[in-house]
Amino acid sequence: MSTTLAIEYGYGRATHAGPQGTLVGMLLGTVMAMMGSMALDGTQVLPKIRTAVFFPVAIGTGMVIGVSVAGHTDAMLAVFVAVMFVAVFIRRFGLPYFFYGFMIWMGYFFAAFLDARLAQLPDLLAAVGIATGWVLLLSTTVLRAHPQRTLTRVRRAFGARAGAVARVCADLLETDPEDVRRLARLRRELHSRQLRLAETALVIEGWSAHPGTLPPGRSAAGVRRRTLDAHLAVDAVATAADALAGTGGRLAPEAAAIAAHLARSEYAAAERRARDVLSLVDSDDPVTAARAEPATDCFAYHLATAAWEFTVLVREVRRAAEADVGRSHNGSGHKVRRPKAAQGAADGPGRDPRPAHGTHDDALDAPADFAPAVTLAMGGLPGSAAVAGGVSARGGWRRLSGLSLTTRQAIQVAVAGTLAIVIGRELSEARYYWAVIAAFIAFTGTATRSETFIKATNRVVGTLLGLGAGIGLAHLTAGHTLWVIAVIVLSMSCGFYLVSLSYAAMIFFVTIMVSQLYTQLHEFSAGLLMLRLEETAIGAAIGIAVALVVLPTSTRDTVSSARGSYFAAVGELLHAAAARLEHDGRPDREDGSASPDGADLDALVRVVDHRLQQLALVARPLTRPLVWGNDPRLVRHRLTLYAAVTRQTRALALGPRRSPGLAPAPHLAEASRALGHAATALALAPAPQGRPAAEVARALRTADAALLTRLPAAGTVLPPVTRPLLRLRQLLHELAVLPPGHGVGRGFTGRGAGPADTSRIVTGSHAAGPVPDRPHGVTAGAAGERPGPGDDLPHTSGAAGDGAPRRP
Repeated sequence: MSTTLAIEYGYGRATHAGPQGTLVGMLLGTVMAMMGSMALDGTQVLPKIRTAVFFPVAIGTGMVIGVSVAGHTDAMLAVFVAVMFVAVFIRRFGLPYFFYGFMIWMGYFFAAFLDARLAQLPDLLAAVGIATGWVLLLSTTVLRAHPQRTLTRVRRAFGARAGAVARVCADLLETDPEDVRRLARLRRELHSRQLRLAETALVIEGWSAHPGTLPPGRSAAGVRRRTLDAHLAVDAVATAADALAGTGGRLAPEAAAIAAHLARSEYAAAERRARDVLSLVDSDDPVTAARAEPATDCFAYHLATAAWEFTVLVREVRRAAEADVGRSHNGSGHKVRRPKAAQGAADGPGRDPRPAHGTHDDALDAPADFAPAVTLAMGGLPGSAAVAGGVSARGGWRRLSGLSLTTRQAIQVAVAGTLAIVIGRELSEARYYWAVIAAFIAFTGTATRSETFIKATNRVVGTLLGLGAGIGLAHLTAGHTLWVIAVIVLSMSCGFYLVSLSYAAMIFFVTIMVSQLYTQLHEFSAGLLMLRLEETAIGAAIGIAVALVVLPTSTRDTVSSARGSYFAAVGELLHAAAARLEHDGRPDREDGSASPDGADLDALVRVVDHRLQQLALVARPLTRPLVWGNDPRLVRHRLTLYAAVTRQTRALALGPRRSPGLAPAPHLAEASRALGHAATALALAPAPQGRPAAEVARALRTADAALLTRLPAAGTVLPPVTRPLLRLRQLLHELAVLPPGHGVGRGFTGRGAGPADTSRIVTGSHAAGPVPDRPHGVTAGAAGERPGPGDDLPHTSGAAGDGAPRRP
């Protein structure tokens, strides 16, 4: 933006455009720089050129229309509404048209409200063309996204978020068991951190599919597999820490130290601590054995095992990166072998992760056909519109309920714009366009009526907070043009940097920028900013009202749609896992692709992760006290159950690959298939009620029968997929019903005044307590008992899933 402003200023001075003409050109250049920098996203040059070519066409179209009606108030207002409708309607044609529509609207706004004349169009279009060319040049040269560097940064972000999970685990384990409120708060934070980690893994998935992202000899399937292994290890650390926290176990301080080392990326120290904990648990010394606490030592053992494996994975990733650098420096095309430690980390549960040699890199010679589970939008995960697009409108709009989301929003924008013009002009005939802008923006980047309410409210809050700062800075910079430009550029930079965290923060900085612009136009006053606040509040209120009444897209309906898609993905994964277990449990190929006998379980795991991310995204408004008849605590609790299901499906899918030589297990395959039927039935079932739907209950009974077919004898080592199946059975049953004290469900949450139990945020479905006595090696669920607190631990090695602890 700063360089575009400078170029437009120089162009205005060179053409003797005068102060007003130069300022208009600079404003147009700023608008083009903001929108162009977002629209010209990606790594390939030709798509950017094809997109940028139509920038002047789009904004020029709006300007021509604006010039043709300038000076005719009634016609200008009517066309303004029509332009808003078209700007939203054409979003259906893809992401570039989102920006084209916005440019048409901005071009019309500039021409109509500045009373532009036809003779001024060449100068205005010249300013647009200069800005377009400059932004295109920057986006394809110095600001061009380098795919390999971007993926490296995203993978570094994954490591940072894994460290954040470990940091919360350490805090959780260091908390006094009597401090119940702090434990509950940290468990909620841990759940949130795990969701963010999963989002970063999905971004890695999306970037891996971009051409030129991976170095020679590496495959997207291999990156996916390595990320899954690391993700599973972090999950195991988090779940073990959650189970151990608050128990007062003797090894809790040691487990906290391991997590703290992981949080600080001190992997060698974490590995040493993990070895010490494992030696304490496995010690044959009578004195040490006498001090053992089996009910809590198992959690410390699981955490140490997972932490050790994660350090091995990090070491192998670094070693592979060094090998890539070596290949790029020596220019040879020879393949680089790696130590067997990586193979042990990825494929060998129960193996010693010390270096060995002679294994093939699982990322070499991989097939090129890689289909990512998620397609990124502007380098990030898609928004809620990807889910709400298939949801029909509520209320008495049956004839129009089948319209697409973009068409419905175009109608909403037209209605809201009309009302904003009528009511806004009652307050000010000169500044009513602030109300129109607020109403228009309320439907940009939103899909449901709750999201529209939140965005419109945040716009008012940001404007209110920015009012004081804008007035204060305007007095400080008055008469100092360079300071004004510096504040404008800094404000917009800060606003766009913070928009992903807080829309209100962005509007705060936009208000400061507007204050600076009016000082340059010699129109600034505190009364003018107050008028802007009032008009903004009117437009926001109109946007909210229209979103609630005219072709409304219900948040609950959108959540129900996301819930159905989630359960459908879980069902597909469980069926694929059943097919794998039914034969010989063969893992996928070493390159990360599917084996000939079934689907690619790694890919299906990422699909489930993406469906959970979508569900959490659209359910976010329901976690706040915004929607009438909604229980936010219940929503948050059930989201933890969905997250627990996702972790268990991840452990189930990766179990066969991480246990080479697993014998065929028809009874476990039957249980997985029955749970798949239950998940599919849940995808089609209505809102949860007091008891499971008939088809769901029937499938869960079948799973019970299959899991109890072969009762193991004492000392039997169970297959590592047993525990995930037991936990999935329990979790699916909990998600099929509403907790006691809640009435019949409405969409996602149901009604009722009773609070949900959120004390176990990560495990979500059982209270911590001592593990019931049972024969060694037999899990609780296998014997018909209620699972203990460790039974939902994802396995990161053979020890974590077979009930017979042993050194990894």
